[in-house]
Amino acid sequence: MAIVQSRSRRKPTGGRYIAQRKKKLHELGRPMTLTKLGPDYATVLRVRGGRKKVRIGRAQIANVYDPSSKKHMKLKIETIVDNPANRHFIRRNIITMGAVLKTEKGNARVTSRPAQDGVINAVLITK
Repeated sequence: MAIVQSRSRRKPTGGRYIAQRKKKLHELGRPMTLTKLGPDYATVLRVRGGRKKVRIGRAQIANVYDPSSKKHMKLKIETIVDNPANRHFIRRNIITMGAVLKTEKGNARVTSRPAQDGVINAVLITK
């Protein structure tokens, strides 16, 4: 059964809508990619319009911006400290936008969407 992002098959009353047509490819949905901490692994998807979308399956390195020195650096991710998307993602080491990573230089908040952008960008958190 395909994941589809279209109108529900049920009316607000609970009755069924009768299908007018079959599912279209442009309505396709995909299961979410849970980017984990580990050896680098990414997949490239063809999306609508022939564009490419890079999904990171696993990553070890983040591009971190230091606001005090105004410089970017590549730092190794040690662990996930906090994840506002889901509290269970912390112990599973799943990286999403807004997650707080522990790096060599300190904690950094993820500003990119790893499952959509194909890169992990973060900003160091100053105390």
